Amino acid sequence: MDFLIDILQYRYLTNAVIACILSGITCGIVGTYIVARRMVFLSGGITHASFGGLGIAFYLGTNPIAGALIFAILSSLGIEYASSNSKIRNDSAIGVMWGIGMAIGAFFISLRPGYTSGDLSSFLFGNIISVTSADIWALAVLTIALLIGAILWLKPVMYVAFDREFAHSAAINTRLVNYIMAVIVAVTIVLSIRVMGIVLLVSLMTMPVLIANTISKQYSTITITASIIGALGALAGIVISYYLEVPSGPAIIFVLTLLLIIVKLLSLRPKS
Repeated sequence: MDFLIDILQYRYLTNAVIACILSGITCGIVGTYIVARRMVFLSGGITHASFGGLGIAFYLGTNPIAGALIFAILSSLGIEYASSNSKIRNDSAIGVMWGIGMAIGAFFISLRPGYTSGDLSSFLFGNIISVTSADIWALAVLTIALLIGAILWLKPVMYVAFDREFAHSAAINTRLVNYIMAVIVAVTIVLSIRVMGIVLLVSLMTMPVLIANTISKQYSTITITASIIGALGALAGIVISYYLEVPSGPAIIFVLTLLLIIVKLLSLRPKS
């Protein structure tokens, strides 16, 4: 009851709850595509590469999220271009961008006057109470766009995710879809950084999908279920964080991990 009262009383807690729900939905939708295309490593690369833009923006005194967004989009497009044109192996391109992004971020943040290690923690591990109204609006717009996109273009995206050769034979511009989805992945990652942090964010994009995939094998059902699980898991995590006074990011991961274990154990039961 105290939690519900405080949500209405404190704006930062209201923002935190809304951000958790929206991030859970967006990560569920995008995460389904990532897992289906086996791009989990790519999402991890983009997540860590965005730290470079964050560090540069931090050094220049501008909006760190805006800097991370620019860097993440450029990194995702660069990785997609390099891998699709056989310039370099996909995993190698991801590894390069991963290391460069983290190195650039750490370098520029260390140059910032008055730098302390605490400046990094909120972006590396998330700081839910730092979510602003602007972050909420950005997440809301992204969520609405993803929901509309999932309704209108579910089949083309699904075909590209599972079988690019078939999608190409069906006159679907696979390269365009790949580039658009790379940008969407980057935007989703950056807008969710304050909720989960760079280190833990990939788990929010994959674990709800794994749980949903245990329940169903249909792409559309997995997408819907993963979004619901992501939102509810994030909400449960922030409630636990509130009462136990622990960081929200790890609390959310613990909730999803427990749910994954339960679902997996239930799936192993002999069918009657």
